[in-house]
Amino acid sequence: MVRVFRQYISLRRIVFVIGEGVLIFLAVTLASYLVMGNIIAFEVLLITMWPKMILVSITTQLSLYFNDLYELDIHTSAIDMALRLIQSIGITSIILSIVYFLWPDTNIGKWFFFTNIMFLLFFLVFWRLVYNQILKKKLFVEKAIILGSGNLAKDILTEVSKRQDFSYNIHSLVVQDEDEFNDIDLKGIPVQYGFENISDFADSASIGHLIVALDEKRGIFPYKKLLECKIKGINIIDGVSFYERITGKLLVERINPSWLIFSDGFVQSKISKALKRIFDLLFSGLMLLLLSPFLLLTAIFIKIESNGPILFTQERVGEYGKPFILYKFRSMKVGAEELTGPVWATEDDPRVTRVGRILRDLRIDEFPQLWNVFIGDMSFVGPRPEREFFVNDLAKKIPYYNDRFSVKPGVTGWAQIKYPYGASEEDALEKLKYDLYYMKNMSYLMDMIVIFHTVKVVLLGRGSR
Repeated sequence: MVRVFRQYISLRRIVFVIGEGVLIFLAVTLASYLVMGNIIAFEVLLITMWPKMILVSITTQLSLYFNDLYELDIHTSAIDMALRLIQSIGITSIILSIVYFLWPDTNIGKWFFFTNIMFLLFFLVFWRLVYNQILKKKLFVEKAIILGSGNLAKDILTEVSKRQDFSYNIHSLVVQDEDEFNDIDLKGIPVQYGFENISDFADSASIGHLIVALDEKRGIFPYKKLLECKIKGINIIDGVSFYERITGKLLVERINPSWLIFSDGFVQSKISKALKRIFDLLFSGLMLLLLSPFLLLTAIFIKIESNGPILFTQERVGEYGKPFILYKFRSMKVGAEELTGPVWATEDDPRVTRVGRILRDLRIDEFPQLWNVFIGDMSFVGPRPEREFFVNDLAKKIPYYNDRFSVKPGVTGWAQIKYPYGASEEDALEKLKYDLYYMKNMSYLMDMIVIFHTVKVVLLGRGSR
């Protein structure tokens, strides 16, 4: 894996996405040559037509992205994959048709449209069949062994089993004694016993990485043997750090304060905070201006359906625990919690109005939070703000929960795009894992990834409640 702007990304996945982009461009080039080859030479075609080819290539890859065809850990059947590919090509065709109608000069040629579709389907299906074989045969992966068999090792193996596109091949599990196993599922991974021969075993098996997943209370830590491996050039990775690297979240239940203190990350310079605030201020102001007619129309629909205020206001806990008033379009009936008191929202919540259901499905109810961003209570990206009632309860039960308030809450966030809507303490724990990961690794690139993915979620109407 390679690290880019504090994010670990699979080199194999990078090659897959870039390689597919190259193949798409090649398909567009061949289709263009078939249409225009009798008019101009190939070299002239590339020089004069490359901006139009790039337009088709980018549109195609965006369509693939919005159809989850770059979510390589999603287990799908061949039929589902084929349907998504066809749907992506269809979306690409519709977008390009609109572009060509509005700007005719961007069109490459009369028959390009249909020729390009045939080439795209062939190259996309071919490339993904090849990559599927690479995944099945575990090619181009980094060989690793896991040291330990406790809860941390179990957590790592569980996450590994969920990931089809995994950059590591877990060669073996190394434990000290045979009686260490409890209910750990080995996922078919062979076991080696004894720490004395770790270095020799790693050498003989050409191991490049050793993941130390020993629980603190278990036995003696093999410092000397690990040092031998380190000197031989084997990469020693702390188990908690490895878990963070492959999952995009922190394993809150297994980390201790010293790990948080000495690990890299959690960098918040005054310059980066100032730049983030400038972006929030300018972008929220622009969006409020552009969306004002749409916001007015939404307010009218809310008022027509039911009596009561258009906006829903509620006190939330913000940065450094400071309370602020959060604004949303009202999507529930007036007085929804008069009898129940504060409760988690649920799927198909009966308190939600008909208009409110549409607002929630499309995330339109969140738009008034642009004002919260504009005045500085919130940021575009950050942990979601929670109510004090739940904060006080969760802080008693979940370790490090109060640490999420060291940054401004966000309209969207890493937890929101990585985990579905949560309505329980278990969900709150999972979201905290992602929130802490964001705070530890926050960067401009990460914010852009979150915003871009949020646009996808909003357009597809996913994850709302």
